[in-house]
Amino acid sequence: MSELETETVIPVPAVEPGTAGPPCGYARLRGEQPVAKSRLPNGETAWLLSRYADVRAAFADPRLIRPLLSAWPPREADAPPPCLPTFLEMTGEHHERVRRAVLPLFGRRRLEFMAPRIRAMAEELIDTMVAGAEDRTADLVAAYVEPLPLRVLCETVGLPYEDRDLYLPHTLTLLSAAGLSMEEVLAALYALQDYASGLVSRREREAEAAEKAEAAEGAEATEGAEATEGAEATERAGERGDGDYIGLLLTESRRPGSGVARDDVISFIVTMLMAGYKTNIQHTGNALLSLLTHPEQLRALRDEPEGIAPAVEELLRYVPLMNAINILVAREDFTLHGRHIRAGDAVVPVPASANRDPDAFRDPDRLDLTRTPNPHVAFGHGPHACTGGHLSRLQLATVIQVLLERLPAVQLAAPAASLPWDESTPLRAPARLPVRW
Repeated sequence: MSELETETVIPVPAVEPGTAGPPCGYARLRGEQPVAKSRLPNGETAWLLSRYADVRAAFADPRLIRPLLSAWPPREADAPPPCLPTFLEMTGEHHERVRRAVLPLFGRRRLEFMAPRIRAMAEELIDTMVAGAEDRTADLVAAYVEPLPLRVLCETVGLPYEDRDLYLPHTLTLLSAAGLSMEEVLAALYALQDYASGLVSRREREAEAAEKAEAAEGAEATEGAEATEGAEATERAGERGDGDYIGLLLTESRRPGSGVARDDVISFIVTMLMAGYKTNIQHTGNALLSLLTHPEQLRALRDEPEGIAPAVEELLRYVPLMNAINILVAREDFTLHGRHIRAGDAVVPVPASANRDPDAFRDPDRLDLTRTPNPHVAFGHGPHACTGGHLSRLQLATVIQVLLERLPAVQLAAPAASLPWDESTPLRAPARLPVRW
């Protein structure tokens, strides 16, 4: 019998109302129970890891694997087939092969290509907010924080913005998966996977039609016109969105000997929706609230904008991206801090606690935008560290820079304690951020 079934089970530490966390209860766990048996919101039991060293090690430990979201907790033999794995759930050679193909999409050259586009979106949103503001006041969440991540996601991934009512509801459901029944999780996953598969089919048909049209045009072209038509074809390819992630991955999947299959493109779309939308909205809202409630540090960043890189890293450490939603499963028995973890036991490393560990960070509960070094684990660690972390950094940096450039005197227009909160997912965030400038 697993030790999880024989020892006292504690509840997962709760986030205090009106805050993003991390829960204060993790401070006690770090000191007294760094490996604590706990009951998750869905009723399952798991080992919570709260210390920085243990959390960082767990993410890279080959004895711990990420189960399929659609297959954990384990079900009866007649359960429906699991969904395709997201990038976080891929293992072994499959994961390495796909990761090699995807990493360049988030590399320096690609981010340099995307940076001016993200900035243009942010500037447009701020300008629209200012133009429609009364008495130089507005709600940053509604006007700026909420719309930007979806626009960035559509621009980078190639998601049709007009389809948002088809894919966003399922995406939001899955963010609360730890508290849902398996039936609810499966329904959302199947729906999201079906949407992604349909989108890939649509893009494949468009690419095939475009290739046929260009081949026909090329057959009729004279040699002197080939260069001009080639440039026009490239422009048309950009208009079709072939420069977005879906287009690039589909092109790679058609290359002989490619390590990317069609199902991998579908998994990529599902992964980006789950990781790149609501979490970015809520983390950005919390990051801006943190800055607005530390006006001296905000002014220092405004006056020295070159400090944006360490500021972003500190906001990633200080504002939790995840509280207790990283499910790992032990592949074999092992002991950690005197606790006997059995094969099949769930293990939950908690970055929100690790990033406040005083053994890893000096004065960890203080926001310090100049903190360096800052080896936080907001994006995990090891082979499954978040592939899109650099894109998230770029987006957060742009949000802050554009806000301070356009509205250098920005400040909260209501007491922080009076703000309403969105507490519908494990990452809590302010539902409104009224500001004046």
